[in-house]
Amino acid sequence: MKNIILIAPPGAGKGTQANMLEEKLNMLHISIGDLLRNEVNKKTELGKSLEVRMQTGKLVDDEIIFEVLKTYLKNVDLSHGIIFDGFPRNINQAIMLDSLDIKIDSAIYLDVPKSVLESRILGRQTCPKCNTGYNSNFTNMKPKIENICDKCGSELTVRHDDTKEVFEKRYETYINETQPVLEFYKNKKILFNINSLDKEEIFNIIIKIIDNTLPVEGI
Repeated sequence: MKNIILIAPPGAGKGTQANMLEEKLNMLHISIGDLLRNEVNKKTELGKSLEVRMQTGKLVDDEIIFEVLKTYLKNVDLSHGIIFDGFPRNINQAIMLDSLDIKIDSAIYLDVPKSVLESRILGRQTCPKCNTGYNSNFTNMKPKIENICDKCGSELTVRHDDTKEVFEKRYETYINETQPVLEFYKNKKILFNINSLDKEEIFNIIIKIIDNTLPVEGI
């Protein structure tokens, strides 16, 4: 099975696509954000330090992220392929990933306009019980009853860091640090660019990339 990287600015839908791939292909979805939030929830000394940085939209030190990732990889099954979601975010992290005994087959870039990203992030809502996602800024993604989950009736929540201020910081960091990663994987001839906004279309394109039925075009 293939190992892929999903590269995209915040709110582009990396997590959604990764979850769909995990369900369909039984691939291992590695979300760096989830790994870091798990450390925060465990309330370790590292977790406390991470929480402060994450609440202000700052990126965590590369070395810390890499150690958390390496520890996680030692305890999971990698045989069905890996989806890296949120890593690498800069060239240094890309080089770190190269140092592992894991072959990356495709780096997939989800190209989404900033205005769309902002609307997605500032409107995000999640059910804490069944994990169903909604968005108050898009008619087709709103719950039937405001702030109430359609599936289980629980009150919806929003992430504390889904604010305009944090979004602007994250987006600026993405432009400055993550976009050069695209050139890194383009030079390796494994970069694919997807500029669709349709969830199902994006998913079908990714499946074709994994199946080696699409040529590398780069950006």
